[in-house]
Amino acid sequence: MELYVDSANITHIRHAASLGIISGVTTNPSLLAKEDPSVDVKERILEIHALVGGHLSVEVIATDTKGMLREAHDILSWFPDAVIKIPMIPAGLSAVNELYKEEIPTNVTLVFSPTQAIAAANAGAAYVSVFMGRLDDIAMDSNAVLDEICEIWDVQGYESEIISASIRHPIHITQSAKAGADIATVPYNVLIQSLNHPLTDSGLQKFLDDYAKMQAAK
Repeated sequence: MELYVDSANITHIRHAASLGIISGVTTNPSLLAKEDPSVDVKERILEIHALVGGHLSVEVIATDTKGMLREAHDILSWFPDAVIKIPMIPAGLSAVNELYKEEIPTNVTLVFSPTQAIAAANAGAAYVSVFMGRLDDIAMDSNAVLDEICEIWDVQGYESEIISASIRHPIHITQSAKAGADIATVPYNVLIQSLNHPLTDSGLQKFLDDYAKMQAAK
């Protein structure tokens, strides 16, 4: 399972990229606005891609099919490597299908059920983003939903890649990998949290303390 970082913070993205464990980035208008409401979106997107390369989803704002297609082509005019992120609504599915015919990759976002995931795959989505944390927020078992979607993919042989999104804690990463998600897109703080363990810290400290004792005994 690949790891993406879900962020628009350049400092965080730069650090995550330096670890050598991420292969893409996902963003959305909320993440961009959180960093700086006045940010030049084009400049920030291109800056992010220069740091990481690989996958970078860029979300459209329109909610009608024509508007989404217009935005998608505009994004591609200044960023040809973009994956166009489109919401899981009927108008969005129409846009996904049109872009599929043009061989333009799309990431269908805000997927919360197996039937939505199936529809996105049939429309031609290259990626289907299943939101785990938001399902948990309304007392639904996100792990069960993701398990079911991954099982359907195995049975049906769908080619769309499954992205587990709205990751809230390291257990979501483990659950995503066990279910068979292709990608987990993880907020920076959760990504760093997932790398830490108190036994690693105490073990390393013991090594350092023992080495210091050996040096002092010379």
